[in-house]
Amino acid sequence: MLKLALLPLLCGCVLLVDAPSSAQQPTPDCKEPQTQTDMTICAGQDLADADKALNAQYQATRKLLKKRDAEASMPDLKGGDEALVKAQRAWIGYRDAQCLSWGFQARGGSMEPMLVSSCEADLTRKRTAELKALVDTMM
Repeated sequence: MLKLALLPLLCGCVLLVDAPSSAQQPTPDCKEPQTQTDMTICAGQDLADADKALNAQYQATRKLLKKRDAEASMPDLKGGDEALVKAQRAWIGYRDAQCLSWGFQARGGSMEPMLVSSCEADLTRKRTAELKALVDTMM
């Protein structure tokens, strides 16, 4: 009998523990992050921004290469878009593996995710510049 009486009380405690918090965490100041958590959040935001810029440039580069492929008068002058897609897929694998290895500086520590995200953001910005340079040489 006592066990049945405690069941609602226990269930209520679990619900309180599992309930989402109504208070939101403040957004860190990414110009001067104060904690490792803030630094990791800021590195993730930096990566998201870099990835957004990369995706925009990649689409612009693909558009140009598709146009050039369509306008090519001979078959051996076509294939720029296919080559770009293949290169981008290989680059993503390289970036992810390179940055995973970069994170081993702090393997298992609280800095590891920040190191990986920072590396990915840096390489992503470099790739964006490469794609822009490719377009610039074709214009």
